[in-house]
Amino acid sequence: MAIVLLPAVLAAEAGGQKRFELEAATVGDALQQLPVRNLLFDERGELRRLINVFVDGVDARGGRLLEEPLQPGSEVRVVGAVAGG
Repeated sequence: MAIVLLPAVLAAEAGGQKRFELEAATVGDALQQLPVRNLLFDERGELRRLINVFVDGVDARGGRLLEEPLQPGSEVRVVGAVAGG
C-alpha cells in the first residue's frame, strides 16, 4: 500500500482529504486513482508541467516518472510548483 500526500490546494478539491492509502504498482497508477487526477494530468494523459512528484523524499521528475515502481509503504508527495511573472 502506497501513501499519497496532496498539498492543501489540491486537497481542497478532493473534499479536504490530504492523505490517500492506495494499492498501486507505479507512481502513475497511484496518481490516476486520486479524485483530483483531472488536475494532475493534461488531455494527453501527461503529468502537467507545474506538478512535481517526490517518492520517498526523492524528486521523481523525469522521463519515466509515471512508470516508477512503488514499494509497500512508499510515500508519494504531490507538490504544485509556483510560477508567475
